[in-house]
Amino acid sequence: METGTTGTSVKASSLRWKILRQAILRKPNDEQSEIGVKRITRKTKQGFNLLPCHLVDDPSHSSDVTVCYTLPIDSAPKLYLTQRMVDHAELRDFEICNKYNIDNTGLVCQWPSEEVLAYFCLSHADMFRSKRVIELGSGYGLAGLVIAAVTEASEVVISDGNPQVVDYIQHNIDANSKAFGGTRVKSMMLHWNQNEISNISSTFDLIVASDCTFFKEFHNGLAQIVKFLLGKVQPSEAIFLSPKRGDSLDKFLEKIKENDLRFSITENYDAEIWKHHTEFMNGAVSWPSYQKDHCYPLLIRITV
Repeated sequence: METGTTGTSVKASSLRWKILRQAILRKPNDEQSEIGVKRITRKTKQGFNLLPCHLVDDPSHSSDVTVCYTLPIDSAPKLYLTQRMVDHAELRDFEICNKYNIDNTGLVCQWPSEEVLAYFCLSHADMFRSKRVIELGSGYGLAGLVIAAVTEASEVVISDGNPQVVDYIQHNIDANSKAFGGTRVKSMMLHWNQNEISNISSTFDLIVASDCTFFKEFHNGLAQIVKFLLGKVQPSEAIFLSPKRGDSLDKFLEKIKENDLRFSITENYDAEIWKHHTEFMNGAVSWPSYQKDHCYPLLIRITV
């Protein structure tokens, strides 16, 4: 992702270096600093537990781990995703963020909304059959890989604006290539205000994204890239799963309208996802920091 102006660029850069400074200075028992880092990154180690998964290697001697996902449908292949350990960060991460004017959220963790998006795509596989699909802000690419593995889409492009993240995506595509059948799958480095992408203009039937609306400085670029990528002739739409996060989602939807796009919002869009949400809300299942505003992704469908 990229910032749009010098002011927002400085603001984003300051945030990144503040996170790094706290990570370096924080002592094991420095509770206040830990709270500060969580406040800035909104990092979470919990999720909706919709897709069973387990570690398949020993992370004690590496900054990376490989996670095996078992998709809860008959005859579905297992998917193997290599990703960063949740608490690991490197100075190079922040150097790259500043060099390319991007954020590093795709490296922080596997965000809960990505798992929800992956499950939603798995449960609604028919809508992707024979379609050209692109995932924006993909992180490690779980949702895009699920689409490629089970929906019989014609093509799946898994994109992110961070070159480090794209390296992980390509590694994960290669590791799971036997699961894709006849679906073409590729990674792509894609900034939301990138201009040199005329070769993919109006070529996608479906765009998917999860939790990409938090940073307001990226809203206009994100709305414009959605309009740019959606097909102009054939029916096409973007499917976003995003928590409200204060007024962040509302501000993004204002940009959607400014770009002459239409949208609808659905709160209860899948019985199993809603069941997990209500269990977190009433305390039947423990997620101590669960808040509907920041954790539960709404379904937004965007059309031309």
